[in-house]
Amino acid sequence: LEKANWFLENVLATMDEDVDGRVVQYLLKDPVNDGGQFDMIVALLEKYGVVPKDAYPETFHTSNSSEMDALITSRLREFAVQLRQAHDEGASAEELRERKREMLADVHRVLVVSLGQPPEQVTWSFYDKDKKFHEHRDISPLEFYKNYVKVDCTRLVSLINDPRNAYMRKYTVQYLGNVAESQGVRYVNIDIDAMKLYASRVIRSGRPVWFGCDVGKFRISSKGLLDTSAVDYKSAFNFTLGSTKAQRLQFGDSAMTHAMVLTGVHIEDGKPVRWRVENSWGDTAGIKGYLTLTDAWFSEYVYQIVLDKSDLPERVVDVLDQDAVELPPWDPMGALAQ
Repeated sequence: LEKANWFLENVLATMDEDVDGRVVQYLLKDPVNDGGQFDMIVALLEKYGVVPKDAYPETFHTSNSSEMDALITSRLREFAVQLRQAHDEGASAEELRERKREMLADVHRVLVVSLGQPPEQVTWSFYDKDKKFHEHRDISPLEFYKNYVKVDCTRLVSLINDPRNAYMRKYTVQYLGNVAESQGVRYVNIDIDAMKLYASRVIRSGRPVWFGCDVGKFRISSKGLLDTSAVDYKSAFNFTLGSTKAQRLQFGDSAMTHAMVLTGVHIEDGKPVRWRVENSWGDTAGIKGYLTLTDAWFSEYVYQIVLDKSDLPERVVDVLDQDAVELPPWDPMGALAQ
């Protein structure tokens, strides 16, 4: 629903753009989908909160969302036509926004019919580690998140490694987001050695690290391996692939396509050699759901990690105070949300 509202807000913001221009056509290409950036889930948590899973059970469409997404996408494109036509006919900004609110009622109906009505209050019952029973009644999702989820997600920082652009600068992607009143998507660009250092410190302290990468490159699925030397193109075809990370980003050969969690790191002589990864594709993918990526693969195909401010030097955190450099809507740093 928030993505639908975000899309319609972008439609309103681009009324004077050529409908056949690159910006509008990009926005129309994929109004809503199941992808997203880390700051987008933070925005949802801060606005709505969370509930225990059994308070809002799965439905068919939570695991099979393609038809629901397709229906909402078609309806939103129709709404884009209607809003632009109303604008051309002289409708005021207030009138257009009132129409937008009416349009969102259709999207809400599709979501509720497909996924169920989200609970406004829940009762949480559980036994603690000492087998003592606890029950908390009439908790709102936002109260549950604020009072019982012991993570302040607003302290989490998205760090990227984008060698096309200057390090120690703050970046965002134009038109990328979901909750209109949130701060949007923010990145701090750092060099790859710093990224590895910060990630390894957190892992060695016993905590996992969320990361975004190009998961399809040099992957041997049956072995659960991500390794730049896993495929020998030279022997088979008498050439090797030699583009740099920056060149692959700039010429469309790589982008963030998947997010996973780093859960282990193997260190030799003070440097990482390989990393243990927990994936979300079930026990049959990789080795019982886990992968191993080499440090060389990390250098070439890991683009983002998320860490708490307390895990970062002050000079890195201070970058968040900068004005963000805007990357274009189609930039590969936004690809994870597609």
